[in-house]
Amino acid sequence: MMAPDSTLPPPPPEAVAHSQQLAEFIASTIQDEGDWIPFSRFMELVLYAPGLGYYAAGSRKFGEHGDFVTAPEISPMFGKCIGRQAAEVLTRLPGADVLELGPGSGQLAVDIYQSLQEQGLLPGRYLMLEVSPDLRERQRELIEKRLGLDALKRFSWIDRLPDKIHGFVIANEVLDVIPCALLHRHAGGELRESGVILTEAGFALDDARLPEGDLKRRAQAVLPGGDYEYLTEVNLAAEGLVRTIARSLVNGLAIFIDYGFPEREYYHPQRAQGTLRCHYRHRVHGDPFFMPGLQDITAHVDFTAMSRAAESGGAEVMGFTTQAYFLISCGLGVLVSGGDPTATLSKLKGTSAVHRLINPAEMGELFKVLGFAKGWDGPVLGFQSARHLTL
Repeated sequence: MMAPDSTLPPPPPEAVAHSQQLAEFIASTIQDEGDWIPFSRFMELVLYAPGLGYYAAGSRKFGEHGDFVTAPEISPMFGKCIGRQAAEVLTRLPGADVLELGPGSGQLAVDIYQSLQEQGLLPGRYLMLEVSPDLRERQRELIEKRLGLDALKRFSWIDRLPDKIHGFVIANEVLDVIPCALLHRHAGGELRESGVILTEAGFALDDARLPEGDLKRRAQAVLPGGDYEYLTEVNLAAEGLVRTIARSLVNGLAIFIDYGFPEREYYHPQRAQGTLRCHYRHRVHGDPFFMPGLQDITAHVDFTAMSRAAESGGAEVMGFTTQAYFLISCGLGVLVSGGDPTATLSKLKGTSAVHRLINPAEMGELFKVLGFAKGWDGPVLGFQSARHLTL
């Protein structure tokens, strides 16, 4: 794993105190649960422990003054493109809902709603699945400020998935923060699960026997052959979320956008250190024990596993492509050019914020888009002219 940069900016004293409080809570949990917890459990506590975890507490996560920037904060054109995809669904299903998972700052919801307003296609409800009370409040404030009280009435915050979903589902950078299992194959071929223990120096990784079950079967199926050291992640919980949404989707379309790879690339022999990364003040490093509660912990997405999960939930996979191709298929060029038919892709590249969204060296290639649907005939806008990738 990459060590944290020694030049990382120090947090203020109140943030250090908060981190220490969370660290003590995790330490107590480790002791209560047998002096060892799976890494997935550690990640769950760091990110979501009530009132203390990274996404459950009040520090600012998104944007210039946070720890990372997501596509909606880079340019409103991202949300406008998603709005065009949502409009295709609402045209087929008038009055259906939009469901956004993990709405973050609320910026994507604002941009999608404004795009739908401009197209004259408002949803019956705009549902926001958000587990953080702090983020819910920030989202409400932004929506009221940008869209007004009348629009706010169409928004509903929920803490669990609906039993039945009619309409459009969007999840941008959600799967990467679902707690994942960390697996370690030792030289010699023994496969074990990495977990977290408490030492005199603090938290540390420690491997335990991997019992028979779904996790071991998946690991044996996907890890490359060999007897060399190999560290990687498997995320059965993320698959479970996708499967649940697919089962709940009565009719409509679900779009998942995240950084990741198909299985053959994810578990490539050369990717022997896995994809686990931490984000703190716009620096990326690999130490999950640095300042618990003050940094994000993520892992890339195995999109092959997610597509199988969608299909096992009864949905049809409609497409898998890069973020760049998806946005361009949704009309990014038309939006940037303001409808000028003489404008070309060069104008997109000349717009620095938009260029970040589609630049292969930034978000354009690393971020992928997976779409699945039920009750859908014909192509999907975002995949209609896109270059389809192999799952």
